[in-house]
Amino acid sequence: MISRMSRSALALLALATTFDGARAQSLDVNLATLAEPNQKTAEVSTEQLRRILADGSAMVIDTRSRQEFEAGHIPGAHMLDAPPSNHVQAVERLVRGDKRAALVLYCNGPYCQASRRLAEQLVAAGFTNVRRYQLGMPVWRALGGPTAIELGGFLRVYKVDMTAVIFDGRSAGEFAKGSLPGTLNVPVDDIVAGTLKKLPLPEDDFNRRIALLGRDGAQARAFADVLRTRPWHNVSYLSGTFEALATAVRAK
Repeated sequence: MISRMSRSALALLALATTFDGARAQSLDVNLATLAEPNQKTAEVSTEQLRRILADGSAMVIDTRSRQEFEAGHIPGAHMLDAPPSNHVQAVERLVRGDKRAALVLYCNGPYCQASRRLAEQLVAAGFTNVRRYQLGMPVWRALGGPTAIELGGFLRVYKVDMTAVIFDGRSAGEFAKGSLPGTLNVPVDDIVAGTLKKLPLPEDDFNRRIALLGRDGAQARAFADVLRTRPWHNVSYLSGTFEALATAVRAK
């Protein structure tokens, strides 16, 4: 089961699929772009974005607000911590004035205007290598992309979303010494080793938010990668450490 947003996103992909090979005989949503006519900047597909993130061949920029970024973003993306009117200047600072730098922008999916608008502004300002992942966060999630959540976003989920399921991926011993009230211990090392087969995932609603934490961002990311090919798509992992989270919760 996938959410209405995911169904809509995948339906768009089926209707507007483009391929690296013009004579491809089978459909692959990972190679799709929105493929709108008269675009002023080129798009990248989900597969292309994965390669870019892996090889660092372009700077990936999240064009949404700080609050949206903190609540969940593509790992490795940069945030523009500035009002929209100053986004071009913020990008210039990120690339240290190099307007030839390769950039990939994204926002909240096919109908979101933020990445389109900023891409056009950057081109007008003299940037020469600007592309967009116009499918954005909805399709990234739908196709199993991991989503990082920052400390502020995690705290909002923990305190506000009473339907969220929060898993602590540290060892049973670490968990016994203290965790967040209401969290479930699912040791990542046991999952990877194959000694833990059944995970307590919510099967009443596959759209439920699932938030993952570990002793650090690397362990939490490993947990997210385990769930990447499972039908639960609303999954985010804490990019920071458990100690920083516990300190922030105590401070509140």
